[in-house]
Amino acid sequence: MDFSQVIENYANPKTCFFHVLFKAAALAFYILSALFFNSFVIIFVVTVLLSALDFWVVKNVSGRILVGLRWWNEINDLGESVWRFECLDQESLARMNKKDSWLFWWTLYLSAVAWIVLGIFSLIRFQADYLLVIGVCLTLNIANIVGFTKCRKDAKKQIQQFATQTIASRFSSTLQSAFSVV
Repeated sequence: MDFSQVIENYANPKTCFFHVLFKAAALAFYILSALFFNSFVIIFVVTVLLSALDFWVVKNVSGRILVGLRWWNEINDLGESVWRFECLDQESLARMNKKDSWLFWWTLYLSAVAWIVLGIFSLIRFQADYLLVIGVCLTLNIANIVGFTKCRKDAKKQIQQFATQTIASRFSSTLQSAFSVV
């Protein structure tokens, strides 16, 4: 099996590539940076920048394309934080590529696990300053996990409400047509 056959299984290979790229780049730079740089500032800035790029790509691009979900948080007039969710309609969600979706969710969760493992290693090695880098990267990752998980639950609830309304309206129209004949 060559690389082109693997790519053919994904409906959006470029989006999948960039979805994984920034996660892998942030993790790889953080892990390998100790070999090349002596400066904590460079490691912090580059790792957080790559993680921020990952956050943006996942939240605004790959989430929409790979799983049909989008979330954001805004402050209302009362100063309260309000979560907003968007999802594709039921037909479009049903047509989403299963491999794209699988890649999206697994890499989202696995990257968080990787940051947690790296955090444990930093604790063991008493590198409190590197915990700051890991904390920022993990926070960005968890924000996407929470946002997309809430969005997925909201989407499922909307689909159930749509199905219930559709069944109720069809049942109602069937009853009306049955009694209008009499």
